[in-house]
Amino acid sequence: MSLSSFPAYFERPRAAWRNFTRGIAEYMPKGLYARSLLIVIVPMVVLQSAIAYFFMERHWQLVTFRLSTAVVQDIATIADLYRANNSPENVALLQRVATSRLGFDVQFLPREPLPPALPKPFFSILDQALSREISTQIRRPFWIDTVGRSSLVEIRIQLEDSTMRILANRNAAYASNSHIFLVWMVGTSLVLLAVSIAFLRNQIRPILRLAQAAQDFGKGREADWRPQGALEVRQAGYAFMEMKRRIERAMEQRTAMLNGVSHDLRTVLTRFKLSLALLGDGPEFEALQKDIEEMQRMLEAYLAFARGDAGEAAAPTDIRALLEELKADAERQGHPSQIEVSGASNVIVRPDAFKRCLSNLVANALRYGNRIDLTAAHDARFLTIHVDDDGPGIPQDEREDVFRPFYQRDEARTLEEGFGTGLGLAIARDIARSHGGDIQLSQSPLGGLRASVRVPV
Repeated sequence: MSLSSFPAYFERPRAAWRNFTRGIAEYMPKGLYARSLLIVIVPMVVLQSAIAYFFMERHWQLVTFRLSTAVVQDIATIADLYRANNSPENVALLQRVATSRLGFDVQFLPREPLPPALPKPFFSILDQALSREISTQIRRPFWIDTVGRSSLVEIRIQLEDSTMRILANRNAAYASNSHIFLVWMVGTSLVLLAVSIAFLRNQIRPILRLAQAAQDFGKGREADWRPQGALEVRQAGYAFMEMKRRIERAMEQRTAMLNGVSHDLRTVLTRFKLSLALLGDGPEFEALQKDIEEMQRMLEAYLAFARGDAGEAAAPTDIRALLEELKADAERQGHPSQIEVSGASNVIVRPDAFKRCLSNLVANALRYGNRIDLTAAHDARFLTIHVDDDGPGIPQDEREDVFRPFYQRDEARTLEEGFGTGLGLAIARDIARSHGGDIQLSQSPLGGLRASVRVPV
């Protein structure tokens, strides 16, 4: 085999191993708590199973065979004494000694064929031990019943002129107290497992709280959390808190800067308005006045997009009332509308920001369509709102481009025609993502465009 073929030779086992581990991973639990429990439970179960197997296979089986050997030796002694002297006096003496000293009930019956062999029990260690010892020590035809009477073992041995019938206590030939070991082993395992579950729950809880705090911060809510738990979890918590403070500080600095820029620009625009007012009426007055108003509107849109309404706190909001307000606004503009709300009406969002998100979507629908439908569905995890219109829609290859700031689908639609600055959808998506959600565009059942807002709750 050449050296160049070695990588290909080892690649096939690696690929098979990757496929095997990937297949196992699909059926493994995904949560850290469940995986941690498996890390504790699986080694414990394997260890206990191995201990139980070796105990059953070695210790219990060895003890049972030794007890059975002792019982068969006693039976063989009685049989030898019977062969030596089978007078009625000696038989009575043997029966009395067997009962008082050995715990056997011995009877010598007339010679007759032995009963048919009984089916072996599933766990036949006692049958195996007794059969082996009788065949080795006595070497006479025999019959055993270890199932019929739970506390007794019946043995029949065919002698030369009679059949010896022995009833012995099962405990004399069988290690019957082995279940105590299994009970203690299983009981201690359950206690250790309960302790492990309690400790694991305490270790996993800080991680879940940290994840919940990160989710709340991503949704724009106040993350009320303090580092706790193990050292590594605390380090992750301190890193999260430092990141949170940096983001909030950057947002505060950006807001302060934009407020200053907004104040300065508004001052300049106010001067322009005063200058125009001093000029008086003229042919150029209306055009300049319109330009200043357009600059004012563009400035407000740019600053609103850059600011993003990040300083607003999340609060319970009635979605039905919000949609009713948007419906009333649309109908006042002459557009027929209807709403439908399923699930709980109250959700926790930033009210003004979320209203502005939906207002931008509704304004976009009213700009290009005549009728709009507002549908809200609130389940255990998400709030989904669909804004449908009957307009011309947007081609599928442009549905992501329209979310870019200042993007205009039709360059012929100028600002003078009132089609805005190209920031409406960008602001709406920015607000949805600040809540931890997103906005997707698709085909509307009305024939136009469907804008779907989906945010976690």
